[in-house]
Amino acid sequence: MLHLSNFDGYLAFDEQECRSEGRRLASQYQSAHPFPHIVIDDFLDADVLRRVLEGYPTTEGRKFFDRDQERLKFQFRPQESSSGLVRNIFAELNSQAFLGFLEEMTGISGLLSDPYFEGGGLHETKRGGHLGVHADFNLHGEMATERRLNLLVYLNEDWDPEYGGQLELWDREMKECVVKVEPIIGRAVIFSTALDSYHGHPDPLNCPPERSRRSMATYYYTAAENVAALPKRSTSFQVRPGSRDKADWQIRRYHFVNDWVPPKLQRIAHRLLG
Repeated sequence: MLHLSNFDGYLAFDEQECRSEGRRLASQYQSAHPFPHIVIDDFLDADVLRRVLEGYPTTEGRKFFDRDQERLKFQFRPQESSSGLVRNIFAELNSQAFLGFLEEMTGISGLLSDPYFEGGGLHETKRGGHLGVHADFNLHGEMATERRLNLLVYLNEDWDPEYGGQLELWDREMKECVVKVEPIIGRAVIFSTALDSYHGHPDPLNCPPERSRRSMATYYYTAAENVAALPKRSTSFQVRPGSRDKADWQIRRYHFVNDWVPPKLQRIAHRLLG
Protein backbone atom coordinates (compact mmCIF):
# COMPACT_ATOMS: atom_id res chain seq x y z
CA MET A 1 0.00 0.00 0.00
CA LEU A 2 2.79 2.43 0.89
CA HIS A 3 5.48 2.76 -1.76
CA LEU A 4 9.19 2.90 -1.14
CA SER A 5 11.05 4.92 -3.75
CA ASN A 6 14.69 4.15 -4.54
CA PHE A 7 17.15 7.01 -4.06
CA ASP A 8 20.60 5.73 -5.07
CA GLY A 9 19.93 2.44 -3.27
CA TYR A 10 18.14 3.92 -0.23
CA LEU A 11 14.40 3.17 0.00
CA ALA A 12 12.20 5.99 1.30
CA PHE A 13 8.53 6.82 1.84
CA ASP A 14 6.93 9.85 0.26
CA GLU A 15 5.47 12.13 2.93
CA GLN A 16 2.62 13.41 0.78
CA GLU A 17 1.51 9.87 -0.09
CA CYS A 18 1.81 8.81 3.55
CA ARG A 19 -0.39 11.62 4.79
CA SER A 20 -2.95 11.06 2.02
CA GLU A 21 -3.22 7.34 2.82
CA GLY A 22 -3.46 8.12 6.53
CA ARG A 23 -6.41 10.44 5.99
CA ARG A 24 -8.12 7.83 3.80
CA LEU A 25 -7.94 5.24 6.58
CA ALA A 26 -8.68 7.52 9.54
CA SER A 27 -12.37 6.69 9.97
CA GLN A 28 -11.78 2.95 9.72
CA TYR A 29 -8.99 3.06 12.28
CA GLN A 30 -10.60 5.35 14.82
CA SER A 31 -13.98 3.56 14.86
CA ALA A 32 -12.60 0.03 15.20
CA HIS A 33 -13.35 -2.30 18.13
CA PRO A 34 -12.34 -3.46 20.71
CA PHE A 35 -9.93 -0.49 20.54
CA PRO A 36 -8.68 1.65 17.65
CA HIS A 37 -6.79 -0.53 15.18
CA ILE A 38 -6.46 -1.47 11.55
CA VAL A 39 -5.33 -4.52 9.55
CA ILE A 40 -3.76 -3.71 6.16
CA ASP A 41 -2.75 -6.31 3.58
CA ASP A 42 0.13 -5.68 1.15
CA PHE A 43 1.31 -2.90 3.42
CA LEU A 44 4.86 -3.10 2.07
CA ASP A 45 6.17 -4.78 -1.06
CA ALA A 46 6.46 -8.53 -0.49
CA ASP A 47 9.77 -8.75 -2.37
CA VAL A 48 11.29 -6.18 -0.03
CA LEU A 49 10.01 -8.15 2.97
CA ARG A 50 11.51 -11.36 1.60
CA ARG A 51 14.87 -9.56 1.56
CA VAL A 52 14.24 -8.50 5.16
CA LEU A 53 13.85 -12.19 6.03
CA GLU A 54 17.28 -12.85 4.55
CA GLY A 55 18.72 -10.32 7.02
CA TYR A 56 17.48 -12.09 10.16
CA PRO A 57 20.24 -12.80 12.69
CA THR A 58 20.68 -16.40 13.76
CA THR A 59 18.95 -17.52 16.94
CA GLU A 60 21.75 -19.95 17.77
CA GLY A 61 23.11 -19.20 21.23
CA ARG A 62 20.69 -16.31 21.72
CA LYS A 63 18.60 -15.75 24.84
CA PHE A 64 14.84 -15.88 24.51
CA PHE A 65 11.78 -15.38 26.70
CA ASP A 66 11.06 -18.60 28.53
CA ARG A 67 8.32 -18.40 31.16
CA ASP A 68 4.65 -19.22 31.48
CA GLN A 69 3.51 -15.93 29.93
CA GLU A 70 5.87 -15.86 26.94
CA ARG A 71 8.04 -18.63 25.60
CA LEU A 72 10.54 -19.24 22.79
CA LYS A 73 10.36 -15.63 21.61
CA PHE A 74 13.49 -13.91 20.27
CA GLN A 75 13.98 -10.17 19.72
CA PHE A 76 16.65 -8.44 17.62
CA ARG A 77 17.20 -4.70 17.33
CA PRO A 78 17.81 -3.55 13.72
CA GLN A 79 21.48 -2.86 14.44
CA GLU A 80 21.93 -6.54 15.26
CA SER A 81 21.27 -7.39 11.61
CA SER A 82 24.10 -7.24 9.08
CA SER A 83 21.58 -6.26 6.39
CA GLY A 84 21.63 -2.66 5.21
CA LEU A 85 18.09 -3.14 3.91
CA VAL A 86 16.81 -4.13 7.37
CA ARG A 87 18.33 -0.99 8.87
CA ASN A 88 16.95 1.09 5.98
CA ILE A 89 13.38 -0.15 6.45
CA PHE A 90 13.39 0.43 10.19
CA ALA A 91 14.83 3.91 9.69
CA GLU A 92 11.93 4.71 7.36
CA LEU A 93 9.36 3.31 9.80
CA ASN A 94 10.81 5.85 12.24
CA SER A 95 10.87 8.66 9.67
CA GLN A 96 8.96 11.95 9.51
CA ALA A 97 7.05 10.70 6.46
CA PHE A 98 5.78 7.60 8.23
CA LEU A 99 4.94 9.53 11.39
CA GLY A 100 2.77 11.70 9.15
CA PHE A 101 0.87 8.59 7.99
CA LEU A 102 0.29 7.51 11.58
CA GLU A 103 -0.77 10.97 12.78
CA GLU A 104 -3.32 11.41 9.98
CA MET A 105 -4.79 7.95 10.48
CA THR A 106 -4.95 7.88 14.27
CA GLY A 107 -5.64 11.55 15.00
CA ILE A 108 -2.72 11.56 17.46
CA SER A 109 -0.45 14.56 16.91
CA GLY A 110 3.14 14.97 18.00
CA LEU A 111 4.08 11.31 17.58
CA LEU A 112 7.66 10.32 18.33
CA SER A 113 9.51 7.28 17.02
CA ASP A 114 11.87 5.24 19.16
CA PRO A 115 15.54 5.27 18.06
CA TYR A 116 16.31 2.80 20.88
CA PHE A 117 13.82 0.20 19.58
CA GLU A 118 12.85 -0.69 23.14
CA GLY A 119 11.06 -4.04 22.73
CA GLY A 120 10.91 -3.51 18.96
CA GLY A 121 12.86 -4.69 15.94
CA LEU A 122 12.78 -8.17 14.41
CA HIS A 123 10.73 -10.73 16.36
CA GLU A 124 10.79 -14.50 16.00
CA THR A 125 8.86 -17.18 17.87
CA LYS A 126 9.71 -20.87 17.50
CA ARG A 127 7.44 -23.93 17.44
CA GLY A 128 5.77 -24.35 20.83
CA GLY A 129 6.24 -20.68 21.67
CA HIS A 130 3.56 -18.17 22.52
CA LEU A 131 2.92 -14.66 23.82
CA GLY A 132 0.13 -14.41 26.37
CA VAL A 133 -2.61 -11.82 26.13
CA HIS A 134 -1.28 -8.60 27.64
CA ALA A 135 -1.20 -4.83 27.68
CA ASP A 136 2.20 -3.32 26.89
CA PHE A 137 4.50 -1.24 29.06
CA ASN A 138 3.32 2.35 28.91
CA LEU A 139 6.41 4.52 29.52
CA HIS A 140 9.73 4.70 27.71
CA GLY A 141 12.49 4.90 30.30
CA GLU A 142 15.15 6.53 28.14
CA MET A 143 12.89 9.12 26.50
CA ALA A 144 10.40 9.68 29.36
CA THR A 145 7.53 9.45 26.89
CA GLU A 146 4.14 7.70 26.81
CA ARG A 147 3.55 4.77 24.49
CA ARG A 148 0.66 5.32 22.08
CA LEU A 149 0.89 3.00 19.06
CA ASN A 150 2.17 -0.41 17.96
CA LEU A 151 2.99 -1.41 14.39
CA LEU A 152 3.46 -5.07 13.47
CA VAL A 153 4.39 -6.19 9.94
CA TYR A 154 4.27 -9.95 9.39
CA LEU A 155 6.83 -11.89 7.35
CA ASN A 156 5.35 -15.40 7.14
CA GLU A 157 4.88 -16.82 3.66
CA ASP A 158 2.60 -19.84 3.02
CA TRP A 159 1.44 -19.74 6.64
CA ASP A 160 -1.15 -22.43 7.32
CA PRO A 161 -3.85 -21.33 9.81
CA GLU A 162 -3.32 -24.65 11.59
CA TYR A 163 0.15 -23.42 12.57
CA GLY A 164 -1.56 -20.96 14.96
CA GLY A 165 0.09 -17.67 15.86
CA GLN A 166 -2.96 -15.54 15.09
CA LEU A 167 -2.84 -12.15 16.79
CA GLU A 168 -5.82 -11.83 19.13
CA LEU A 169 -7.38 -8.53 20.20
CA TRP A 170 -9.49 -8.86 23.37
CA ASP A 171 -12.14 -6.62 24.82
CA ARG A 172 -11.26 -4.38 27.74
CA GLU A 173 -13.06 -6.63 30.24
CA MET A 174 -11.10 -9.72 29.09
CA LYS A 175 -14.35 -11.56 28.39
CA GLU A 176 -13.83 -12.44 24.74
CA CYS A 177 -11.48 -12.27 21.80
CA VAL A 178 -12.98 -9.79 19.32
CA VAL A 179 -10.47 -9.94 16.44
CA LYS A 180 -8.06 -12.61 15.16
CA VAL A 181 -5.41 -11.78 12.57
CA GLU A 182 -3.49 -14.33 10.51
CA PRO A 183 0.22 -13.38 10.51
CA ILE A 184 0.81 -13.58 6.75
CA ILE A 185 3.54 -11.82 4.82
CA GLY A 186 2.88 -8.18 3.99
CA ARG A 187 0.02 -7.84 6.48
CA ALA A 188 0.35 -4.97 8.95
CA VAL A 189 -1.53 -4.37 12.17
CA ILE A 190 -1.50 -0.96 13.81
CA PHE A 191 -3.28 -0.34 17.10
CA SER A 192 -3.52 2.15 19.91
CA THR A 193 -1.89 1.11 23.15
CA ALA A 194 -3.45 1.77 26.54
CA LEU A 195 -3.46 0.02 29.90
CA ASP A 196 -6.36 -2.12 28.66
CA SER A 197 -5.41 -2.74 25.00
CA TYR A 198 -5.18 -6.50 25.45
CA HIS A 199 -3.56 -8.53 22.68
CA GLY A 200 -1.27 -11.51 22.08
CA HIS A 201 -0.94 -14.91 20.41
CA PRO A 202 -1.49 -17.03 23.52
CA ASP A 203 -1.63 -20.60 22.23
CA PRO A 204 1.59 -22.54 21.47
CA LEU A 205 2.67 -22.47 17.83
CA ASN A 206 2.03 -25.67 15.92
CA CYS A 207 4.22 -24.93 12.90
CA PRO A 208 6.78 -27.43 11.56
CA PRO A 209 10.09 -27.45 13.46
CA GLU A 210 11.89 -25.68 10.62
CA ARG A 211 9.35 -22.83 10.55
CA SER A 212 8.87 -19.91 12.93
CA ARG A 213 6.59 -16.90 13.34
CA ARG A 214 8.40 -13.71 12.27
CA SER A 215 7.46 -10.05 12.31
CA MET A 216 8.79 -6.50 12.38
CA ALA A 217 7.70 -4.30 15.29
CA THR A 218 7.97 -0.58 15.93
CA TYR A 219 6.35 1.48 18.68
CA TYR A 220 5.44 5.15 18.83
CA TYR A 221 5.14 7.66 21.67
CA THR A 222 4.10 11.17 22.63
CA ALA A 223 5.63 13.55 25.12
CA ALA A 224 3.77 13.54 28.45
CA GLU A 225 3.11 16.76 30.35
CA ASN A 226 3.91 15.07 33.64
CA VAL A 227 5.43 11.61 33.30
CA ALA A 228 5.71 11.25 37.08
CA ALA A 229 1.92 11.50 37.38
CA LEU A 230 1.33 8.52 35.09
CA PRO A 231 1.09 4.98 36.47
CA LYS A 232 4.25 3.04 35.57
CA ARG A 233 3.31 -0.28 34.02
CA SER A 234 5.43 -3.13 32.75
CA THR A 235 3.94 -5.64 30.30
CA SER A 236 0.77 -6.74 32.08
CA PHE A 237 -0.33 -10.29 31.22
CA GLN A 238 -3.95 -11.34 31.55
CA VAL A 239 -5.67 -14.67 32.17
CA ARG A 240 -8.22 -15.72 29.55
CA PRO A 241 -11.51 -17.00 30.95
CA GLY A 242 -11.75 -20.77 30.94
CA SER A 243 -8.07 -21.19 30.04
CA ARG A 244 -5.04 -22.64 31.81
CA ASP A 245 -3.21 -19.31 31.63
CA LYS A 246 -1.19 -18.49 34.74
CA ALA A 247 -1.30 -15.12 36.49
CA ASP A 248 1.94 -13.13 36.46
CA TRP A 249 2.34 -12.47 40.18
CA GLN A 250 5.81 -11.01 39.74
CA ILE A 251 4.46 -8.15 37.63
CA ARG A 252 1.46 -7.68 39.91
CA ARG A 253 3.84 -7.19 42.84
CA TYR A 254 5.88 -4.77 40.75
CA HIS A 255 2.80 -2.67 39.96
CA PHE A 256 1.66 -2.76 43.60
CA VAL A 257 4.98 -1.30 44.75
CA ASN A 258 4.94 1.39 42.07
CA ASP A 259 1.40 2.44 43.01
CA TRP A 260 1.56 2.32 46.81
CA VAL A 261 5.15 2.62 48.03
CA PRO A 262 6.82 6.08 48.23
CA PRO A 263 9.36 6.54 45.40
CA LYS A 264 12.35 6.71 47.76
CA LEU A 265 11.48 3.28 49.18
CA GLN A 266 10.51 1.50 45.96
CA ARG A 267 13.95 0.05 45.25
CA ILE A 268 14.04 -1.58 48.67
CA ALA A 269 10.47 -2.83 48.33
CA HIS A 270 11.17 -4.36 44.93
CA ARG A 271 14.19 -6.16 46.37
CA LEU A 272 12.23 -7.52 49.32
CA LEU A 273 9.29 -8.69 47.22
CA GLY A 274 11.34 -9.92 44.28
